[in-house]
Amino acid sequence: MKLHEYKIAPNARRVNIFLAEIDLTIEHVHVDIRAGDNLSSAFKTKAPNGLIPYLELEDGTCIGESVAICRYLESISGNSEESLFGNSPLEIANIEMWHRLVEFQILVPALQAFRNISGIYTDRENTNPQWGLESKQRYLNMLPTIEQQLENNQFVAGDKFSVADITLFCIINFMRVLKLSPSDDLPKLQQWLAAMRQRPSVISTEPVRT
Repeated sequence: MKLHEYKIAPNARRVNIFLAEIDLTIEHVHVDIRAGDNLSSAFKTKAPNGLIPYLELEDGTCIGESVAICRYLESISGNSEESLFGNSPLEIANIEMWHRLVEFQILVPALQAFRNISGIYTDRENTNPQWGLESKQRYLNMLPTIEQQLENNQFVAGDKFSVADITLFCIINFMRVLKLSPSDDLPKLQQWLAAMRQRPSVISTEPVRT
């Protein structure tokens, strides 16, 4: 198997943290999205959405979307008895609920803020700085919801570390590029973030920026 990725991108990082958590090692292939490597027709035959990461299996089958990749990797790892997506029906539903909240109401607006404010992608798409600022505010407006959840829970979805924690960490950590970090009025979120940065899976996947 080969994971085609750009390591510092948040969606690639969450697959790498997931891999480390389930103790699975696979081959990695660098895709320079800054140079537009993912825009070629050859790339899109492998990843129809034109995005990284995507997982290429030995028979040539390709799996895009980071959550789908994580689900597949966990299913073949032998670690599914302690699934990061949950085990009991209630646990699975609860983790799914919080993970979807993190993805749709935190990750999506955060990435929209980055794409429209940073100016990095002006060579390949129409950007709207005003929408970027609105997306930035939507991202910030959701962080108190996580703060409230962490008041009585060690992790995002309760008392168990899950894929929801991985996703939230990756996007909050990434948003430092826009000089955004949890404010002082979010102490539980700050504590959670500090604890996440001490996890071996997070330390081992810290990308080297050049």
